[in-house]
Amino acid sequence: MTVRAYIGIGSNLNDPVAQVKEAAEELALLPDSLLVARSSLYRGKPMGPQDQPDYVNAVVALDTLLSAEDLLRALQEIERLQGRERDTERWGPRILDLDLLLYGKTVIDTPGLRVPHPGMHERDFVIIPLAEIAGNLNIPGHGLLTTLINQVENHSLKKLITG
Repeated sequence: MTVRAYIGIGSNLNDPVAQVKEAAEELALLPDSLLVARSSLYRGKPMGPQDQPDYVNAVVALDTLLSAEDLLRALQEIERLQGRERDTERWGPRILDLDLLLYGKTVIDTPGLRVPHPGMHERDFVIIPLAEIAGNLNIPGHGLLTTLINQVENHSLKKLITG
């Protein structure tokens, strides 16, 4: 049985628009999975230290037969292949960041994986692209996207027009 998973994509190094697009293309190639939706790209200020480039973010929806753990491993492999180094500064600049935001309606809290992704409900760069492709989805433990959008700050997020 397939599960609808939502993946957040972010980059602020090495041509972030190209990095995000390439990651979405790689996600579309995952085994036992089908990319069913892709949000627009959005540019926004970094969440962490402000002395770094703006981020480009998007969200994709996958229907997958992979377990949440196998999907996470696949995301980490895509990050690695695009040049992500894991032992870098928290919320610092990065070539690619892939986050498993939601895995169906499942709540997961293990040492290596937390779903829904912690803090996603407070981040405009997640909630706005997610709402674009998921409508009024209910985020377990946090409520409906339409309510969450009204609660997040959207001071810097800009939709990008890309070819």
